[in-house]
Amino acid sequence: MPDNLRLMHVHAHPDDESSKGAASTARYVAEGVDVHVATCTGGERGSILNPSFDHPGILENPELIVEIRREEMDRAREILGIKQDWLGFVDSGWPEGDPLPPLPEGCFALVPVEEAAKPLIALMRSFRPHVVTTYDENGGYPHPDHIMCHKISVYAFEKAGDADAYPELGEPWQPQKLYYHRGWSRARAEAIDEALERHGLEPVYRERLKEWTFDPDEDQRLTTRVPCSDYFGVADDALRAHATQIDPDGHWFAIPREVRAEAWPTEDYELVTSFVETSVPEDDLFAGLR
Repeated sequence: MPDNLRLMHVHAHPDDESSKGAASTARYVAEGVDVHVATCTGGERGSILNPSFDHPGILENPELIVEIRREEMDRAREILGIKQDWLGFVDSGWPEGDPLPPLPEGCFALVPVEEAAKPLIALMRSFRPHVVTTYDENGGYPHPDHIMCHKISVYAFEKAGDADAYPELGEPWQPQKLYYHRGWSRARAEAIDEALERHGLEPVYRERLKEWTFDPDEDQRLTTRVPCSDYFGVADDALRAHATQIDPDGHWFAIPREVRAEAWPTEDYELVTSFVETSVPEDDLFAGLR
């Protein structure tokens, strides 16, 4: 077993590290694992999604969002106990319209993969993670930054250990395992609604499920369920730290934590590549490494 296990999450925007895998992150930090988050963009084109958010001057100076989101990331980083680096790219925004408008010039999603992966390769070679997580080929949801995050993460995972690739970026290091986040599934939403009803509470997702679409291969793709319900509170606190993005009175926080823990006490991942011997299903991102 390595003396000090290291885990790297690659995310598109500030707040993604708190909405995807934060409880398992908190569990691993508590176990002494070094966890490092690489944040691809600053979330510069993110909207204020919390209707109760109020900040002096934000209406007069929308550019304040950049500074505010960095401050939010600072708070979330402290709550989770992680290291974190900005890769330095500019948020691509969420294109809307029919047909969709072109993406803004210079945004993250338009940078060639071979170029955009460079800071991530350098970070992998300096931090030397044993395990890397990112999004699947659809980005988890089809935001252009999430899809680009997937592309550079897979590319960097492949090139970080290649001595002939990018020699100027440091000594080669090959992470041993690559995972994709498997977030919401129909089974998870239904399990939470069923638990709510057992406790005499109103289901939350039943109507939404009529409109949501899920990956038909979701159940087959899920390989690794990490028990982490003891850390749901830490994850909630980290999520609330992103006050521009998260409504503290939204439906997620209305579900009692003990109900969530009863219904679905894990965070879920898909093992994509492993250079160590392991077998699925797993209950640990470091299976085969301990």
